[in-house]
Amino acid sequence: MSRPLPSPGLVVLVGPPASGKSTWAAENFLPDEIVSSDTLRGVVGEHRLDLAATDDAFEVLDRIIEMRSGRSLTTVVDTTGLEQRRRAGYLEAAQRYGLAAVAVRFTTSAAECRRRNRAREHPVRAKALDAMLKTARRLELDTEGWDLVIEPEPVRTVTPKLAAAAALTTDETPERNQTSALRFGLLVSRFDGPGSSEAIGPWLVRVASNAEAAGFDSLWVMDHMIQIPQVGSAWDPMLESYTTLGFLANATSKIRLGVLVTAATFRNIGHLAKIIATLDVLSNGRAIAGLGAANFASEHEAFGWPFPSAPERLARLEDALEALPLLWGPGSPKFEGRTMTIPEAICYPRPIQDPMPIIVGGSGERVTLRLVAKHGVGCNLFGGVDTVRHKVTVLREHCAEVGRDAAEIEVTHLGEVLVGSSRQDLNQRIERLRPSNQGPARFATSVNAGTVDDHEAGFAALSAAGVHTAILSTRDMACDDMGPLADVISRFRA
Repeated sequence: MSRPLPSPGLVVLVGPPASGKSTWAAENFLPDEIVSSDTLRGVVGEHRLDLAATDDAFEVLDRIIEMRSGRSLTTVVDTTGLEQRRRAGYLEAAQRYGLAAVAVRFTTSAAECRRRNRAREHPVRAKALDAMLKTARRLELDTEGWDLVIEPEPVRTVTPKLAAAAALTTDETPERNQTSALRFGLLVSRFDGPGSSEAIGPWLVRVASNAEAAGFDSLWVMDHMIQIPQVGSAWDPMLESYTTLGFLANATSKIRLGVLVTAATFRNIGHLAKIIATLDVLSNGRAIAGLGAANFASEHEAFGWPFPSAPERLARLEDALEALPLLWGPGSPKFEGRTMTIPEAICYPRPIQDPMPIIVGGSGERVTLRLVAKHGVGCNLFGGVDTVRHKVTVLREHCAEVGRDAAEIEVTHLGEVLVGSSRQDLNQRIERLRPSNQGPARFATSVNAGTVDDHEAGFAALSAAGVHTAILSTRDMACDDMGPLADVISRFRA
């Protein structure tokens, strides 16, 4: 299996002539990603081996590296790489632009290099080749500060998230090699795929049915009245969340239905309790109550809703977390909260689920995760593996402070993915989905694109960090083919 390399990155080939550098680069990277000093000699000189043009060729090469690195584009530097001064310059450029810096060390035997060199149409002079072979033997790349120093094995480029996850899952520590069962949810965050309002309903039914068949445990929608800037434009279609889930409850039979997450500022909490209880009853116990403090001020202003300060919104969230279980419980007790009073906490029929699962959105360490420890059945986190591991540690500390078993809390994680069954399939999906003004590499990074194998490593690392349910969003919603997603899910079944 090929080694994953983080993209974007700067990959510097280091080895004497005829050691196989150009062949390896062509086998593992796209032509536009490779910058060759020999090719540039042919551009600025009479031919590829015009030594008089060497300085000019390297000046152009350095400029290309600078421009491509500044645009966060993966670049393979195909030179001998034997001059420490030049390697230091390449390494500095990668670090300055935040790119992964990879050195590929070619250790082809001196005899083989000499044999290949003699077979070339224009061989390097024997004395010059001997000097470079001697230099290559003395190199100590491991001490120069590269992120990775590898041999010329088969490689594939993956997003930084997937590369980091692959490094964790290949670590020798038992904790990082342990992959437990993992549940998966699908977030539908946009509704512009069908192209017309009349087509949205049938499209949603198809998406939900395909998700259920693919093995997703839960289906989620956002709670917004206007599409958020991170996803689309304000004039894109945005459905009301609980009406949508009620519609989908009738179109599905097993998949759980939730809002990620309900804005505590949008609705009277008593009314919200009634809405969620109704969804749970009509779906035969499949509702999930996602709840958050809300954060989209423009949306509130557009609809004439108050948008209190962050402390006030968090106080309302805590009131909701305390009031909802009372509303769903027996009798009709009075609730007196920080921001609201409910004279009679009454809701019949009560939800089928007891207790009703409440997932708290947000990962603020001082307040939100403390609220999860006190009141929540679960939390929803964002970010990479290291961030998730840290947040889970903080959550456990809050649980210890309030005397609660952290194992009772479900940890969910939201992230965007694009999954292909193979490199070819993935590249085809990237080409079909990417905007015309965005290159394949940049788009792949933005949507965390990878093969089934790549994402298996990514989700294994999240599982080891403490995640129980991975909630996915994907740009590939317009395609009925959920085969690659189903393959990922199948690898984490208990």
